[in-house]
Order: sequence, then C-alpha cells, then structure tokens
Amino acid sequence: MAAIRTKGNHPVSIDPSSIPNFGAQPQPQPAGPPPGPVVPDQDLVKQLLEQMELKYVVDDEGDLAAPWEEFRTYFMFRGEAEQQVFSVRTFYDRPHPVEDRMKILESIDDWNRRTLWPKVYTHLHEDEQGGATVRLIGEAQMLIGTGVSLEHFVSSTVSWVRASIEFDKWLVEQLGLETGESGEDEKPGDEA
Repeated sequence: MAAIRTKGNHPVSIDPSSIPNFGAQPQPQPAGPPPGPVVPDQDLVKQLLEQMELKYVVDDEGDLAAPWEEFRTYFMFRGEAEQQVFSVRTFYDRPHPVEDRMKILESIDDWNRRTLWPKVYTHLHEDEQGGATVRLIGEAQMLIGTGVSLEHFVSSTVSWVRASIEFDKWLVEQLGLETGESGEDEKPGDEA
C-alpha cells in the first residue's frame, strides 16, 4: 500500500479498522497517539477505495472515479496550497424530462434540508440533437490544504460515498422511477 506523507514527512496509511462500518461492533483502537494531520492525495483515496472493495478508474483529466450503473462518483482535488479542496462529486446519469424540473427541485430541496450531504443540484443537459434533459449532481467538499485528521478524512469520504448511493435510492423511491436490474449491494464496476 502506498504511504502518504504528512507535513512532517512521516508515512501514514489507512488502518482498515478506522473505516466506519455503520452498524457492526466497534473495533478496538490501537494504543498510542493518533497520527498528526495529513494532506490527502489521490493515492490515499485509491487505498481507501480498495479497502472498501470499490472499483475505480482514472479519467482522461486525471480524476479518480467510481462508476455505478446509474451514476459516477468522482474524487477530485482542486486549488493550491492552503486553499486546496477535496471534492466528492456524483453525476447521476438518469435523464429527467425538462417539464419535471420543478417536481425534481422540490424533491432535492427536501433532501438538501434533511441531510448534510451530498448537496444536490440540477444541470440542464443538452444533447447533439438539440434536445435537453435535467440531470442531477451531488457534491460534498472538505478544505484540506492545511491538513486534516486521517480519521476525519476517511470517515467523511466513506460517509459521502454511502450518502451518494442512498440519494439515488431515495430519489427512485420519491419519484417512482424505474430501477436497474442490479441489486442493492451493487458496487462500482458491477454494471458490466
């Protein structure tokens, strides 16, 4: 596994017991002081995705993405120095008719009021034939330029991924949409 360098140039890797499992019995914590702040990078996210057993790809722009059947979740680093931001952005591929935009906005407003993440918004997607559909994008961000606790980074990223999956299920239920053939335990790359 790749080691991540902190500001003090000490290697850090993700302890598998630090990945939240939301419901299983708590794991004993290792003794000793917690590691200092880390400045996360793409290698750390790859390591986390591997430990979560999620498939991923790196796109043409160098961004890390986990593809599901109905959406893609990107793990992006933007900005420089102290202003660097880690963003988990999910592009939901299911097209919605433009005429349904107000109904969709009411639903996602309800989601945004009730939940912390992802914050979801609409995007008008125009195709080559001049037609348009409404697509949804979910996003969560963390300022990382000055360093963050490794445990906070891991638990936030895991929570954001799970919330992105939950949003898709929630929207299908709210709008009475058709679902794909895959089961609830679908993982990135299972859409083959």
